[in-house]
Amino acid sequence: MNDARDITLSKVPEVTLGFWIIKILATTLGETGGDAVTMSMNLGYAIGTIIFFGVFVLAVIAQVRASKFNPYLYWLTIVATTTVGTTMADFADRSLGIGYTGGSSLLLMLLMASLAIWRWSEGSVSVNTVATPRVEAFYWTTILFSQTLGTALGDWMADSNGLGFGGSALVFGAAIAATAVTYCFTNLSRVGLFWAAFILTRPLGATVGDLLDKPYALGGLALSRYYASAVLVAAILALIVVFPQRPGVHPSAAKT
Repeated sequence: MNDARDITLSKVPEVTLGFWIIKILATTLGETGGDAVTMSMNLGYAIGTIIFFGVFVLAVIAQVRASKFNPYLYWLTIVATTTVGTTMADFADRSLGIGYTGGSSLLLMLLMASLAIWRWSEGSVSVNTVATPRVEAFYWTTILFSQTLGTALGDWMADSNGLGFGGSALVFGAAIAATAVTYCFTNLSRVGLFWAAFILTRPLGATVGDLLDKPYALGGLALSRYYASAVLVAAILALIVVFPQRPGVHPSAAKT
C-alpha cells in the first residue's frame, strides 16, 4: 500500500505572485487609511491606534474562529494589521518621541523575539503550518510586529536619510527584487526568504502610501487620502477575484 498522508488546509493563502501583489497594495492601503483617520480626521495617533487595534482584534478573532480559509477575511485582517501598524509606529516615533531609529530597533527586537518563540514552540515558522489557533496566534502577532516595523523603517529611510518617499520606495523595491532573485537562484531557506520579503513589502507600501498622500512640500503628491484608500480597496477586491486565492497545505504525520 502507498504511504498516505493527511493534508491539513492552512488558514492562510498559498504564496503566489498574486499574493505578493495584493500584499503590497494592502500595505499601501494601511498607510493611506491610517493617515486618513489620524491626520485627515484630526483624531491623532493615540485615538487612531485605539480604533484600529480594536478592528485588528475583532478581525483576528473572526479569522481564528473561521472553520476554513476565507480570502476576504484574511486580507481584511492583513489590512487591519497594516493600519494599526501605521498608527502604532507613528504614535511611538512621534508622539512618544522615541524617534525612527529607536522605534525601528525596538520593533526589530520584538519581531525577532516573536519568530524565535514561535520557532521554539512549534518547530517551524512556515506559513504552511498556520492551521491551528495556537499557530495563528503566533502568526498574527508576528505580522503585527512586522507591519509596525515596516512603517518605522519606511519613515526612517524617507526622512532620516533624505531619500524622500520616491527614493525610499525604489530602495525597498530593489531589496524585494533581490530577495526574489535569491529565491530563484539559490537554495537559501524558503521560510527565511518569505519572511524577509514579507517584512520588506511593508516599508515599500508605507513609502508609496506617503508618496501618494503627503503634501507637495514634504515630497508627496498630495492626493486625497480618502480617494487613494478607496481606489486601493477596489483594486484589492478586484485582484482577489482575478487571482483566485487558495489555502496553503501541509502534510501531517504519516498514518501507520
